[in-house]
Amino acid sequence: MNAETNRRMTNAFNKIIVGLQRGGIAFGPMRLLTVRGRRSGQLRTFPIAVIALDGGQYIFQAFPKAAWVANARAADTVELARGRRSSTVRLVEVPVDERPPLLRQLVTTSPASVGNRFVTTGLAETSTPDGVAAAAHRIAVFRVEQI
Repeated sequence: MNAETNRRMTNAFNKIIVGLQRGGIAFGPMRLLTVRGRRSGQLRTFPIAVIALDGGQYIFQAFPKAAWVANARAADTVELARGRRSSTVRLVEVPVDERPPLLRQLVTTSPASVGNRFVTTGLAETSTPDGVAAAAHRIAVFRVEQI
């Protein structure tokens, strides 16, 4: 499957997840991230996995050039919703040199599909914990902070 087909399938799947979440059906680590567009000023919503690691909650970029990443960098706060409950939070980008241990732990404690996703999207060269950690400079990681 090429990158464009993968992106189209993901976008279609994301629409389904957004609809289910807005209907009150929450599952797994999925949340809806709503952030103001950095250029348009319009609210944009993306399904995002929020992962608990080392006593914190983190969001990891899974696709290169993901719009939510650029928007989150520009926003002071975002909204995270699960089912019908939501809260305003701050996303703090983890410095590149602090990302490898988090990425290693993410891949180690998750199904193999998580490591594979970083490879199929071109962010990492191998799906191993060390391979994904080596790609830390290409994978944005945000810590979720309650405000």
